[in-house]
Amino acid sequence: MSQSRFHHVFLAQRIPLLRTLERMVNNPSTAEDLLQETYLRVTRALSERTVDHLEPFVFQTARNLALDHLRARRIQSRTLVDDVPFDVVNNVIDPQSSAEDAAHAERMLERLNVSLRSLSPRQQQIFILSRLHGHSYQDIAQRLDVSLSTVQKELKLIMAICVGVAERNP
Repeated sequence: MSQSRFHHVFLAQRIPLLRTLERMVNNPSTAEDLLQETYLRVTRALSERTVDHLEPFVFQTARNLALDHLRARRIQSRTLVDDVPFDVVNNVIDPQSSAEDAAHAERMLERLNVSLRSLSPRQQQIFILSRLHGHSYQDIAQRLDVSLSTVQKELKLIMAICVGVAERNP
């Protein structure tokens, strides 16, 4: 299949492709970026092999790129702050805080440390892999040979412990 045929198909399907991407990522600018990346990926693929059904291949490439983008965004947004109530996040120590605030934060960190040490070895591994190393739940489940549901339940329990520590008065 020639590049000129692809160019013709791409131009003819540009608007439907863009609409599909916009619906998937809910961001026109990101959809445009993904559309350009689709063009580049398909061009590269055509230089390496023959594609019999070009139009479905182009749409599938675009969808795969959008799904990869959404997956990456979901992983990136998965931080400790997401699991902690907003009012607890607001109580994080300010660099310009007083000695009293620093002492309070130190006591809170010590209580958190004690609570985290009381976790089972598997729970500690799950916490470290998820919150410190940023691994996905699926990756953690595979590494520890447990179900995805187990990882999710354990992290929910761990985060409840962390929130409980943060909410306790000194």
